[in-house]
Amino acid sequence: MSKNHFLRSIAENDIKNGKHDYVYTRFPPEPNGYLHLGHAKSICLNFGLANDLNGKCNLRFDDTNPEKEDEEYAESIRQSVEWLGFKWSKLCYASDYYDQLHGFAVELIEKGLAYVDDLNAEQMREYRGTLTEAGKNSPSRARPISENLDLFERMRKGEFDEGQYTLRAKIDMTSPNMTLRDPIIYRIRYAHHYRAGDKWCIYPMYDFTHCISDALEGITHSFCTLEFQDNRALYDWVLSNITIDENLNGEKGKLMPRQIEFGRSNLEFTIASKRKLIQLVKDGHVSGWDDPRLTTLVGLKRRGYTPKSIRDFCAEIGVTKKDSVIEMTVLENAIRHDLEASAKRVFGVLKPLRVVITNYPEGQSETFTVKNHPKDDEMGTREIPFGREIYIDHDDFMLDPPKKFFRLGPGREVRLRYGYAITCNDVIHDDKGDVIELRCTYDPLTAKGQTSDGRRIKGIIHWVSATHALDAEVRVYDRLYTEPNPSAADDFITLLNADSLRVFADAKLEPSLAQGKQEDRYQFERVGYFCFDEKDNSTNKIVMNRTVSLRDTWAKVKR
Repeated sequence: MSKNHFLRSIAENDIKNGKHDYVYTRFPPEPNGYLHLGHAKSICLNFGLANDLNGKCNLRFDDTNPEKEDEEYAESIRQSVEWLGFKWSKLCYASDYYDQLHGFAVELIEKGLAYVDDLNAEQMREYRGTLTEAGKNSPSRARPISENLDLFERMRKGEFDEGQYTLRAKIDMTSPNMTLRDPIIYRIRYAHHYRAGDKWCIYPMYDFTHCISDALEGITHSFCTLEFQDNRALYDWVLSNITIDENLNGEKGKLMPRQIEFGRSNLEFTIASKRKLIQLVKDGHVSGWDDPRLTTLVGLKRRGYTPKSIRDFCAEIGVTKKDSVIEMTVLENAIRHDLEASAKRVFGVLKPLRVVITNYPEGQSETFTVKNHPKDDEMGTREIPFGREIYIDHDDFMLDPPKKFFRLGPGREVRLRYGYAITCNDVIHDDKGDVIELRCTYDPLTAKGQTSDGRRIKGIIHWVSATHALDAEVRVYDRLYTEPNPSAADDFITLLNADSLRVFADAKLEPSLAQGKQEDRYQFERVGYFCFDEKDNSTNKIVMNRTVSLRDTWAKVKR
């Protein structure tokens, strides 16, 4: 993250003033889905701040909803954190604290600060009141402590149906902060937990669990987004009314953790809601959680985004006290900046058009030695083969080109990048009238950018040798939605971009990519940045994904 933001200042001042000996943070996702770009900001914040201040950061799974959580999600989260380049001090699970959490709930009951309630969900909403109207006490609120203890124990033993009873904190039904109006802290759930199995049929609520987990782990600063601002009062109330004599680090008498909120950063043309992401995946609008059109971390990784580009993006958007909207170009520029310096240059033709150079000797070929990167000699060189037949991109030819079209057309001359100048003499059509081949001649005196008579050739196009070209499928991804704020739509599915994926099944690549590795990144000159698809690419089939275009193609979109 950026080195200067208000959360860092708070942490530094707490150490300077002796409030804490060191900073201890945590990244606490629920394992009910795959991480997305918003999580990356929290990861970079929590791990980055701890690293910068020589502190510690835990990875903790807040796994208190057995119906929604799964080891698949937990494993993907662990892998994503590591992929971003961070290491946790401890790997923790809220489910490991179930015994302690149950004990703290009993403590609250014994202190007269929690009670078992039999109101159903509809009745509870009615008793809760509104923002302008105070709530009223449940008839169960006056239940004796002994009866509450008995009922809670019977809840634990599985004697009641789901929804028949809940355990509520006894705080203040007239509080202007509705979070404090006797919130539920335990509910009955007959569901198998992916780690705890079937040991429990009562599960703690997030607001009860999270603060206690922080305290048990010795967390000093609990950073969360602004939607939890009202929950801070409940966070503090719980910790003020339970007894933790010693945390899991063996520390005694330490100050309780402090919750501090920061603003979300919402990226245009994306959706971060797990519910909506699950809908996209289950309904087949995308190929899975790792679809390269999604801003899940596994999707961005598959698309070719690098950990550095994600970290750079998070540093660029920073940490603020208010929610913000981030333009997609900020993310795209982060990966462009990274790949501009690190990606090898190659030729790739997505829509191949065969060109026969009629005055080039049949059976002859030659090679051009070119740099892998125009500004980095350490990346070395490669050999590009050239022969009588080549492929150019269909978009680099027009039958009736306008005046400022500086590419190939009948009677026009262009230069092949790193190679010769060619002139189009004849156009071959198929039975439907489509152009399928060009007949051209080359000027043998135009190698290495030279011309025999000093004439200027404005157009330069890329190409590959037809004899040596590699067959490939190239997938070009674009923004998944047509509008910047799809979450605001009544039906976000209607805003899906029909052109968010274009597949070029007959692409032709230069032969040097045969030696490419999965982690390699390439710039197809004049086209964009590409990587090998980590799922579908194989020795029998080259599949490449476009990470990002060379420039912002949405710059002129009206908003």
